[in-house]
Amino acid sequence: MRCEWVPEDSAIYADYHDHEWGRPALTAVQIFEKISLEGFQSGLSWITILKKRDRFREVFDGFDFSAVAKYGEKEVELLLADTGIIRHRGKIEAVINNAKKAIELESTDGLVDWIWSFADEFVVDYRQLASGDVPAMTTRSKEMATALKKMGWKFVGPTTAYAFMQSEGLVNDHMQGCDTFGVCEELRKNVFAGR
Repeated sequence: MRCEWVPEDSAIYADYHDHEWGRPALTAVQIFEKISLEGFQSGLSWITILKKRDRFREVFDGFDFSAVAKYGEKEVELLLADTGIIRHRGKIEAVINNAKKAIELESTDGLVDWIWSFADEFVVDYRQLASGDVPAMTTRSKEMATALKKMGWKFVGPTTAYAFMQSEGLVNDHMQGCDTFGVCEELRKNVFAGR
């Protein structure tokens, strides 16, 4: 059994749901990739990003933010000409900017530790509440977005931050009847135990 948002006829969504969504990525590069792709997704469907993800990884040096931070106008122009990715100047420049900010954050608090300071330790099943819907943003995602913005990050508003929190496992928004819910919750508990 999977979450309701997974179309029955989409193998790519099913694979993403079963093996990635809600599972913590615990390296700074993996975190940077997730937050960058969520920024590219803004205004688009997630399937678009999933289909282009391999190419994103190729052209953004595997999302190694120390490499991406060195990109200049030449690299921006090459990326804008690449039909295998989302060719949006603002989003491309935001990833380069954010790579520089990720280096700063990594050198002070550690990117992974800082991101996980926004995690919700307890699961809230929004489907059990009056509205029955998972929110597009939460107080914690607003706090994360505000903190990132103060540090100079771009294209990480509260909705993008919440989508990132869901994909990273900072919250567990798998339905409690979903087969993947328990796996993700166990992984989250391991992260909290190790902090």
